[in-house]
Amino acid sequence: MKQERFKKNLNAVVLSFFFLFLCSTSDLLLPRSPLAILTGGRWDLLQPSVGISAMHMQLLHNNKVVIFDRTDYGPSNVSLPSQTCQNATVFDCSAHSILYDVASNTYRPLTLRYDTWCSSGSLNASGSLIQTGGYGAGERTVRIFTPCDGGVGSVSCDWVENRAYLSSRRWYSTNQILPDGRIIIVGGRRAFTYEFYPKNPGESVFNLRFLAETRDPNEENNLYPFLHLLPDGNLFIFANRRSILFDFVSHRIIKEFPVIPGGDKRNYPSTGSSVLLPIFLTGENNRSKIMAEVMVCGGAPPGAFLKAARTIPKIFVGASRTCGRLKVTDPNPKWVMEQMPSPRVMSDMLLLPNGDVLIINGAANGTAGWEDATNAVLNPILYLPDEPDPTRRFEILTPTRIPRMYHAASLLLSDGRVLVGGSNPHRNYNFTARPYPTELSLEAYLPRYLDPQYARVRPTIITVELAGNMLYGQAFAVTFEIPAFGMFDGGVSVRLVAPSFSTHSTAMNQRLLVLRVRRVSQLSVFAYKADVEGPTNSYVAPPGYYMMFVVHRGIPSVAVWVKI
Repeated sequence: MKQERFKKNLNAVVLSFFFLFLCSTSDLLLPRSPLAILTGGRWDLLQPSVGISAMHMQLLHNNKVVIFDRTDYGPSNVSLPSQTCQNATVFDCSAHSILYDVASNTYRPLTLRYDTWCSSGSLNASGSLIQTGGYGAGERTVRIFTPCDGGVGSVSCDWVENRAYLSSRRWYSTNQILPDGRIIIVGGRRAFTYEFYPKNPGESVFNLRFLAETRDPNEENNLYPFLHLLPDGNLFIFANRRSILFDFVSHRIIKEFPVIPGGDKRNYPSTGSSVLLPIFLTGENNRSKIMAEVMVCGGAPPGAFLKAARTIPKIFVGASRTCGRLKVTDPNPKWVMEQMPSPRVMSDMLLLPNGDVLIINGAANGTAGWEDATNAVLNPILYLPDEPDPTRRFEILTPTRIPRMYHAASLLLSDGRVLVGGSNPHRNYNFTARPYPTELSLEAYLPRYLDPQYARVRPTIITVELAGNMLYGQAFAVTFEIPAFGMFDGGVSVRLVAPSFSTHSTAMNQRLLVLRVRRVSQLSVFAYKADVEGPTNSYVAPPGYYMMFVVHRGIPSVAVWVKI
């Protein structure tokens, strides 16, 4: 009897190992659906400290990242070079901006004179960062950072500041690059207006009553409004719970969309986040037929900010756990509501190269503001917008060990990783506060598609025609390799991702375009060529630099930068 039981146990063990072998082998040979591929992921600590807290971040086309916080925090943990110290307004000669080199994982200080606290930004068509507004002496400032070829040891590129360029104070405003290459700057604290950079002759500032109407007494809840440039050339503007379609050329509201259901507030300080979901281009010349859909997630109930900021002891109300999707190009659009696995406020929403949405950072209770939130949410969430079953669209991912609360930021890198930094919910640097001290570290989150087991099906871009000067409506070819023989199934997509300016849960200018692939031909055992149609016009793809990814079986390549 004992021998029989032993044989049964042995058979069970053998079968278990055989099953595990089959599963691991199938994973290596045939990646599963995107739902199964993109679960988990892992975290890497890149730098325990970069000397400042990453409140604002912008990826440049030379794969360097401009990072800065604010000049009135007090001394940072990184010093300015002695030769530039006399130009800084911070008399202790510490820096509040750095240039981070992704490839070498190194950084150098940059010089800021005027306060950048809670400011905004966009890349212009030539790839320079146009950074606007801030606090105090910085509230009307335009700062320009132009990438240069030198490494982090080079001091040949630094901030250039114009203190009095803006017509109105811009503190908590939002920027969007436009089809003509100009940048629109919308809103800000007690700024119910918008303006452009650069200005046209005689141009100043334009009123937008919608911003005043969406301001809640004592709480606001309309700062850092969500802006998305739509394929018809108009601007989607969302503030508080309301949204409009806005013609910035004729300065008029074309229509107002339905109010997002549920009652939760969505903008600062009840900070939610928003993305324009991937735009699929068919190559048709009629831009009105291109569908656009906006998604808004998280936020806080009415009164949550007052309870957290102005009651003693503080009351941290549970955050919103709802998301809403709105097909803004439909004749009669209606919000479709969904629920996240947990409540979330101050989270970032980032478009991954395969079109899925990463929801990362933030808290489960409270609002934005100094020490006004608690219960850090350490697990990112993956949202699959194309999953037909609504109950399977959200996936809980591997948690970080570092809380990322108020004044944290994140952005997508060209290698597919997500750069994460910042978190300082205090008036100044405070490294002893518990449980949420000022955080100076940088991390990278690696989605599951970067696991080594998928290396055999991961494409590598070899060449891109016209990468340095791509014209609208122009066809071009992309050559790429698939490392494993016989693993290419003929299905690839070519995608453009605009690098975002990230701060306060707002990824300004973020967009993902799925281009039309006419045909794919095999060039050799491992090499292929895709004939692709470029973006149709500047309404769908404003001029500037984009990361081009080739995606095969849900696995993206490392991006190549292209200029449109």
